Amino acid sequence: YTLIDPKNRQDITLPLPDYLFAVLEKRINKLNGFKYVFPGMDKKGGLKPKTHLKEPKVQVLRVIEASKVKFTLHDLRRHFITLAESLDLSSFCIKRLVNHSMGSDVTSGYVVSDVERLRKPMQKIEDQILKLAGEKKSGKIVKIKTA
Repeated sequence: YTLIDPKNRQDITLPLPDYLFAVLEKRINKLNGFKYVFPGMDKKGGLKPKTHLKEPKVQVLRVIEASKVKFTLHDLRRHFITLAESLDLSSFCIKRLVNHSMGSDVTSGYVVSDVERLRKPMQKIEDQILKLAGEKKSGKIVKIKTA
């Protein structure tokens, strides 16, 4: 997928991990005349078929109410980065996944990175998120008898 004109003004294309791809595919199959996967809303909370979601405040509040966990979108971003780092992904990879600039890092100017190179790290992050959420089981633990 491609994010057009994000906060840092640098478009970014990223791979979709398996679970997220399936969720988005289901939404796409249910568009029923809507132009966008995430349509905009009018002031009464109704969906607007020709516009896209610009600010997900209402949706975030609904998740907070349902989960009883207060959070911000920035919290989600911070946890994504922390999780990626805990999986020993390189700083270059993490910066690419969250569209951070490489700043004055001279070495980063020499790194050639395409979207396919980010597919495995993105899948690794999704797998860990699903595992922590109880949606994906970890490997079977077997006790070994000692002599």
